[in-house]
This record gives sequence, C-alpha cells and structure tokens, in this order.
Amino acid sequence: MRKFTPGIYWCAALVVLAACRKPYLIPAITAPASYLVVEGIINSGSDSTIIKLSKTVNISNKTTVNPVLNALLTVESNKGGNYPLAAIGQGKYGSPGLNLDNTLKYRLRIKTADNREYLSDFVPVLNSPAVDTVSYGIRSNGIQIFTGTHDPQNSTHYYRWEYQETWVIHSHYYSFYQSNGDTVTERDLVNNQVYQCWQSDTSNVIVLASSANLTKDVISNLPVTFVESTSPKLDGSQSIIVNQYAPSTSAYSILVKQYALTSDAYNFYVNLKKNTEQLGSIFDAQPSQNTGNIHSVTSPSEPVIGYISAGTTTSKRIFITNQQIPAAWLPNFVYSDCKLDSVYLYTVPRGSAVAVNEEDEYFNYNKKGKYYAQQIPIAVLFNPLNGKVIGHTGSSRECVDCTLRGTNKRPVFWK
Repeated sequence: MRKFTPGIYWCAALVVLAACRKPYLIPAITAPASYLVVEGIINSGSDSTIIKLSKTVNISNKTTVNPVLNALLTVESNKGGNYPLAAIGQGKYGSPGLNLDNTLKYRLRIKTADNREYLSDFVPVLNSPAVDTVSYGIRSNGIQIFTGTHDPQNSTHYYRWEYQETWVIHSHYYSFYQSNGDTVTERDLVNNQVYQCWQSDTSNVIVLASSANLTKDVISNLPVTFVESTSPKLDGSQSIIVNQYAPSTSAYSILVKQYALTSDAYNFYVNLKKNTEQLGSIFDAQPSQNTGNIHSVTSPSEPVIGYISAGTTTSKRIFITNQQIPAAWLPNFVYSDCKLDSVYLYTVPRGSAVAVNEEDEYFNYNKKGKYYAQQIPIAVLFNPLNGKVIGHTGSSRECVDCTLRGTNKRPVFWK
C-alpha cells in the first residue's frame, strides 16, 4: 500500500484553492467614467496661447491618447472681452499672441461637441521673471541639469518649469545611395542624408519651487532633469562618421521654460505631483483628490482635471557639445542586430538556373520583389577585374535610416 505524506495533502489543498480563485478588477480600473483634462495657460503676451483638451482613459484601456475634438474655446476677461481659440488638431486649440491687458483677470470657457460647458475661475496675469541660468554638472553616471531665477520685485515666489530636450542621433551605416523605386541612384547628401537626425522629447515630470519662506525671491541650482551616461540622448557624442553636409559639434540641447504661479496654482501642482510621481510605497504620500480651478457648468459635481493660469513665460536654452561629454561614456547600443549585405544586379540563386536582379528584390520598391523595400542601399560594389558596377551593399531600414527615429531637418536653433 502506498503511504501518503503531509506534502501531498498540502498540494491537494493548493489545487483546490487555485480552482476557487476569481479575478478581481478594482473599480478604478473598470469604471466607465471619463473626465475632461485641460492643459495649458492663457498667454497674455506675444507668444501663442495653446490649450489641450483630452479625456481620461482607464488603466486597462489599450488607448492612452483620447483628445477632445470639435470643441469651442474662448478666453474671457472680467471686463467682457472675448478671444476665441481655433482648433489646430489633435485636441489642441490656440491663438497667436493675445497681448492682453495685464491689469484684468481672465478665464477659459469650453463648450464640447456634446453640448457640455466648462468654466475656469478668473485668474490674475502673472508674468514670469527672466530665467537667470540653465547649467549642468558632470556626474560619474550622467549629467545633472539645473536652473535658477530671481524676482527683483520680490513678488513671484511660486514657480513651475517645463523643458524640451533635443539631441543628435545617428544610424548605424552611412548611406550614399537610394532607390527611386526603379533603380539605385546616388543619394542627395545635402537634402536627403539619413545618417544624422535630431530627436526631441518634452518633460513628463512636474518641476516646482517656492521662495515663499525665504527673505529674497531667489531660486538657485534647482535640479531640472538628469541624463544618464548610457542614455541614447548622448548618442551624438559617439559618432564615428562626421556628416560633412550638416556638421554638428553639439550633441544635446535643453530648452527650459519658466512659469509664474499663484499660491493656489502651486498647491494644485504640488498635489498633482504627489498623486502622479510620488506614489508606490507605504512611505509615500497617499493619493488625494486634486481640485483645480475648472468646473463643469452642465454638471457641477463632475470632476475636471487641470488648472488655468494667465501670464507670460520666459525661457533659456543651453547646448552641450561632444567635447564636454566624457569620451568613456558609451550610450546603450540602439542597433543590436545590424549586418551588411551584398546585393547584386545579376546573380543566379543557389538551386536555380535563372538569373535575377537582387536589387529589384531588396531595394526597388516599384518592382515589388520578394523582399522589396526591406533594405536601403549603402555603397557601390565593383567588379575588381573590370571596374564595372555589379551591385550595392545594403542593410535593413532600421540600421540605415535615422528618420525612423527622428528628423533629418536641422532645427533652426541648432548650433
């Protein structure tokens, strides 16, 4: 007779328990409600005012972008002035410089396509003082970006910053040739090089500071962001080939934009930062309701996410050159499986008696060969005996064309 051991009973119990388990989705994930999100400020100066409208999405939803289209937006003053904002696409609405009266207060009125109406509170115009500095410090594992400002009038006290990063990227191979669809031709290296590109990204964290408890309205050496030494953002400093038609000694640039806030706006962003960036452990702040200054006229109890401020912004840009980045730093390798192939104009495949033009198969997209448009030509192949062109080297688009990750149009501000 087989002898049963206690371990067998434990296994049986675990099987029974596993069979009784049912999935549980918390209400926060499955709730059907979708709330309006309003982003942007009313720019009172000569810069454009751009407001972005979107709706929240459930965590379980595969769609992360939910813009609000076909809405009517108007900036209103407390003296009856009206300034409409035009739809500019993807849930954004804007206007060129409004040049508003700084002595008045302003609010935003929103009417959505489903006839729901929203109003922000009237807010004063707050003009940001100048950005004094944007600087950086080289650390052992990356670059720390700082900013600083001060208000000679000692009246601002509450600040918020956003930033936009731009950096140089390179493809793995430098392509001297391209296909026009029917044949391989020399590439226009002035207007259509695909080796050096520029990539950009905007801040996804909330950067705040207050001088309210200081004797002077001064913010100095405030950390803005950190760029890891292994980040692809420093790829431009490691280029082996210099693009003679678009030379660049700069590898990375950051534009820091500064906003002046009221104390209420500052507290809104402090709470938003706690709820979005500082949760995850028992020692972090607990989530709380984040009440902005935008309200639903149609349904007063409906939550609206966002805070509308009015004023002008200031900004400053810096560049970090190749020479300022430690040569020992090696960004993570983006191209992990690149190889160079030889593609011939005339060849007889193994096991076949019929010659084929491999360039039609791999390069010339109008010919729609078996592997058409999967590769980009790089350099010419010659017959060593007579010097005739017999084909071209090539590689996958991901390894040759940097425009798959960025733009090859040099930014107007780039040094």
